[in-house]
Amino acid sequence: MSHALQAQLRAEAQAQMAADSAHDIAHLDRVWANAQAIAASFDGIDHAALCAAAYLHDLVNLPKDAPNRAQASRLSAQAARPVMARLGLAAASVDLACHAIAAHSFSAGIAPQTPEARILQDADRLDALGAIGIARTFLVSGALARPLYDAADPFAQSRPLDDSAFAIDHWPAKLLRLGEAMATDAGRRMARARLAVMRQYLHALAAELGQPLPQDWGL
Repeated sequence: MSHALQAQLRAEAQAQMAADSAHDIAHLDRVWANAQAIAASFDGIDHAALCAAAYLHDLVNLPKDAPNRAQASRLSAQAARPVMARLGLAAASVDLACHAIAAHSFSAGIAPQTPEARILQDADRLDALGAIGIARTFLVSGALARPLYDAADPFAQSRPLDDSAFAIDHWPAKLLRLGEAMATDAGRRMARARLAVMRQYLHALAAELGQPLPQDWGL
């Protein structure tokens, strides 16, 4: 795969994507870097399709609280198809990339059927973990005017988790469970290292708040 194609895809994404601070061109660059790291353990990967999927997977970026949020990845795949055709990708590569884009989203509920799709799904989920993941959690929650935690019960000891109301609730509700949900061995290894960073942060936060962490958070 040529660096020229990557540059073209990056430019297309930057021009078309309705970016927010957690889903911007830097996010796409990180997803592509993650994808390359994971793909190194595979043979026969269509790197052009994988690069296209990495840079075009958020072409349609709906807010986290949008009622049709679960449709965003399918809409992105539809929007990406003519872009890839215009850039001259082979029809088979376009199909691979479109499936990977549609299947990458947690909320879409589409099982990845190809190595490229499994790699993209893991690459995108990895960017929700670790030091970057911590920052992105609070960027998104801040944009939605959600507080860091429930002042009366920060770690949901006596209330249901509600990540639509409190930022830190999103971690046990979803992010802390992503490690074993990774679709590739390399993704799982990378996720474990990043989850360790998040667990360290949670222990520090709990110490500052003088509150115990629940055992069922998997810490």
